[in-house]
Amino acid sequence: MALSNSKDLKLAVLIDADNVPYSNVKGMMEEITKFGTPTTKRIYADWTKPNSNGWKGVLLEHAITPIQQYSYTVGKNSSDSALIIDAMDLLYSGKLDGFCIVSSDSDFTRLAIRLRESGMKVIGIGEKKTPNSFIVACDRFIYIEVLDGAIQKKKIKVATDVKKPVEKPAEKALHKIDKQTIDLIEATIEDIEDDDGWAFLGDVGNLIVKKKPEFDPRNYGFSKLTPMLKSLTDILEIDERESDKKGIKHVYVRLRFN
Repeated sequence: MALSNSKDLKLAVLIDADNVPYSNVKGMMEEITKFGTPTTKRIYADWTKPNSNGWKGVLLEHAITPIQQYSYTVGKNSSDSALIIDAMDLLYSGKLDGFCIVSSDSDFTRLAIRLRESGMKVIGIGEKKTPNSFIVACDRFIYIEVLDGAIQKKKIKVATDVKKPVEKPAEKALHKIDKQTIDLIEATIEDIEDDDGWAFLGDVGNLIVKKKPEFDPRNYGFSKLTPMLKSLTDILEIDERESDKKGIKHVYVRLRFN
């Protein structure tokens, strides 16, 4: 469920390195290309610290510009102010359509709000511990844990543990779709259904994200929205209709009558 006209969006990617493991950068950059073209890529940290050594190869591979920020105060993230200042400079350059802010820090909440007030699309990427204030300030928020790099790590761990049975992702996911999410899906379908109760799946997905920016089928173990909704056969009906293009079907969904 990418943002509308995403392929034409020119994005600035600003990364708070203190909140992102470098092992996740590849999956993260691949995810960002679904929303637009990263024209500016900067990452902020105190690169004099020993724990920054692993970043060098990752930054070269993805052409990300490191911005040095010395830690003048113990326990304070000095990268925040530099990232915010750069974001405002880039905003006023008039060369961008949106921003991708990579952090799990609530300090960027006001920045996200300000960018959206200026007509920018704002995509947030962070860990599941990210405060809700920053999540809802974005047009879309993606958890790092569901990206390819993080998922691959989990798969390797499970595959090497012969003592534990491997649970299929779809089977595991069925137990993770909470009532709040189901209520959200039902309410969204009702908001846009036609006279016969059918709603176009693409419109359903877009409206759900507007209501809940962090919504992502991968959070529940599904790669796409279609298989996620197909798993809810007790409450939903799915109708796949032929389109004008050969091999492409339009998917519609409606609530089952009790």
